[in-house]
Amino acid sequence: MKGRTLGACLLIWMWAPAASYAFLGGWFRSPGDLERLNSKLEGKVLDYTFNHGCDRRLYSAALDSKRDVYVYLPPGFDPTKQYPLAYFLHGFAHDEQTFLKFVDQFDQMMSAGQLPPFIVVAPDGSIRGRATLLNGGSFYVNSKAGHFEDYILRDIWDFMHQKFPIRPEREAHILVGGSMGGFGAYHLGIKHRDRIGVVAAVFPPLNLRYLDCHGRYFSDFDPSCFSWRTKIRPLAPIGRYYGGLVTIREHRLIRPLYGLRCDAVSLLAPNNPVEMLGSYNVQPGELEMFIGYVGKDEFNIDAQVESFLYIARCRGLTVSTAYLPNGRHSIESARTLLPVLLAWLSPRIAPYSPQ
Repeated sequence: MKGRTLGACLLIWMWAPAASYAFLGGWFRSPGDLERLNSKLEGKVLDYTFNHGCDRRLYSAALDSKRDVYVYLPPGFDPTKQYPLAYFLHGFAHDEQTFLKFVDQFDQMMSAGQLPPFIVVAPDGSIRGRATLLNGGSFYVNSKAGHFEDYILRDIWDFMHQKFPIRPEREAHILVGGSMGGFGAYHLGIKHRDRIGVVAAVFPPLNLRYLDCHGRYFSDFDPSCFSWRTKIRPLAPIGRYYGGLVTIREHRLIRPLYGLRCDAVSLLAPNNPVEMLGSYNVQPGELEMFIGYVGKDEFNIDAQVESFLYIARCRGLTVSTAYLPNGRHSIESARTLLPVLLAWLSPRIAPYSPQ
C-alpha cells in the first residue's frame, strides 16, 4: 500500500508542470488568497470558480456540469480594445489552479514590455472537476470520460468571445499547455486550424504510440529504429523513478479515456498529435508551433517529442524548440522553459495586440 501511495504522489508531480502544489485541492482556497495574488500583479485574475467562498463557476453544456475557470486580464486592460486570447491547459491530475502558479511570469513579462498584452483563460480540464490523485486526465479529447474537446472549443470559446473583447483572427488565438495540457494544445490546434493559429507546449506527450523497433518504450528516438504501439499493455511502464523502484503503468493513462478494450489503440490513434499531422494534412505555414522539452524526462517524453519533430520536418513543417538536456519533468523545468516559450510567442501575437 505504501508503494502505491508513493506512486500516486509521484504521478501528480511528474505529469503536470506545476505539480508540487496541487495536492488534493491546491493552496488558493480563500477569498484572501486570490486578493493577495492580485495585489502582486500589474494585471488581474478574475474568478469564475468555487475556490474562494462563492460559486461563480460556468456551466458547460458539453460536460453537463459546472466548471471552474480563471481569466487573466493584462496590465492596462482597456475594454474598448481587442486582445489576443491564450488558453492555458493544465497537466495530468491538476485543475485550473495550476495557472495561478505561473501567472506571475506572464504578468512580469507583459509589465516589462517583453510580451504584448493578451488575455489568458485557464479552464478546469480535470475529469471530475477537481484535482485528484486517483483518476486519469481528460487530455482535452472527447472520450468516455466526457466531451472535453467540445468543452474547450465550444463552451469556453463562446463564453470568452461573448464576455471579453477578443480579436477574431485565428492568428490571435493561442493554445498553451504543459504535459497533458501540451497534448491538448497540439491535438486541438491541429484539428481546429480554422480557429487556432498558434500552439506552444512544455514537455508534451505528442506520440502516445511511441516505441522503438524492438518494442521498447524507454529508449532514445532513432529514426532508423522506430515503430508504433499496436496494442494496449495495461501493466507496461510509462514512467519510472528511482531506477524503476516506482513505476507508473499504462492503464492509468488509457483506462479513463477508452477503457482497456482490445480496440483502445484504434480509438487513441486518431487523437495522437503526431499521427494527426498526416490525417489532418497539416501544411507548412498553417500553424505556428513551439515545444520545450527536457533530456531526463521520467516519462521519456523527449523521445515522443523527437519522433514528432522528425515526422513534422519530413512533412516540411517548422517547429521551434527549446531543450534542457539535464531538465526533468518538473515544476522547475517548466518555469525555466516558460519564459523562452513566451519570448517565442511575443512577435507572433504582437500584430494583434493593442499598441
